[in-house]
Parts: sequence; structure tokens; C-alpha cells
Amino acid sequence: MQKNLIENLSKLISRLPGMGPRIAKRIVLQLATNKEKTLQPLIENLQALNDKIHQCEICGNIDEGRVCGICLSESRDKTLLCVVEEIADLWAIERAENYRGKYHVLGGNLSAISGKTIQDLNLESLYSRLRKGEIAEIIIATSATIDGQTTAHFLAENLKDFKIKITRLAYGIPVGSELDYLDEGTISIAFKTRLEF
Repeated sequence: MQKNLIENLSKLISRLPGMGPRIAKRIVLQLATNKEKTLQPLIENLQALNDKIHQCEICGNIDEGRVCGICLSESRDKTLLCVVEEIADLWAIERAENYRGKYHVLGGNLSAISGKTIQDLNLESLYSRLRKGEIAEIIIATSATIDGQTTAHFLAENLKDFKIKITRLAYGIPVGSELDYLDEGTISIAFKTRLEF
């Protein structure tokens, strides 16, 4: 019975992003052998996460309220809207600390492989936000993958009717990298989006 419980928990943990079966088993072992220090606080925090974290009704982010702190903030620029694929993308942009507008989380991208279609994306609430007329510029911040670029082109085409400025994040050479280690696609995009010195 005990082995089944450990196996079941290991399988659940191994389904999480970045987790494999070996790491999952090590985590379960750590939790089982350090109940007071690790397991009990984890249980309490997971329960709090389940009870108190909600998806923002406006942008799709997650927070402790029904509307997230970013959407409630009066100090953010209401005329700028950055459209991202996932919540993790929003958090990555926030870590850079140079964007002060609002966000909209699509909940994925258009993907033939994973079967994501237009109906799977958080588009109706995006269109609803645009109809209010407060937004002057949309920044499309989808990934540089084929699916991300497909999603970006779809958005750019479908947002033209709103008569607002539509921009896209620039792509190219990451800071601190050497040309020799970059793939051809990254170098090609860097040349296409080059700026004047």
C-alpha cells in the first residue's frame, strides 16, 4: 500500500513541467522523510493556493483576488496592452521591470500539433477590452516559435479593424551571447529587425 502511495505521488509530480520520474521520486522521498519541515508547510501552502488563488476576470493572470493587482493598479498605463501566450510570459516581462502597461493572457497559441484553435484562446475578452476604446497600442508578445508567430499574424490581421497601433516584440541576438552559438533563424531575425546605431 505504501509503495502504491509513493508511486502515485511520484507519477503526479512527474507530470509537472520540468519534472521527470527520477526527480519526482527524489521529491517524494524528501517530503516523506522530512514531514515537519517540508511536507506540512507544503500541504498548507497547496491548500491556500487551491482556496485563494483565482484567474483574473480581466486579463487572465492569477492572483489572490478576482481581479489581479496589475489590472487594479492606477499607476499602470491603461493605453498599452501587452498580449502574451501564458501567465509565465507575463511574469517574465514583469521581471524585466521596464513595461508599465496592462496585459492580456491568451492561454496558449494556435497550434496544429497540440490541437489549439481560435476557440481555445482567450480572444472574446480581448475584443471586449478593445471595444471600450481605452487602448491605443497592442504589443503582441508571443513566442518566436512557429506557433507563436502564427498566433501573432492571426492577431495582427484580426485586430486591424480596431484602428489601434499594433506592434510586435523585436527578436534577435540575446544579450551576452556569441554569434557562433546562435542558430540560423535567430541570426536571420536579428538582421531583419536591425536598428540604426
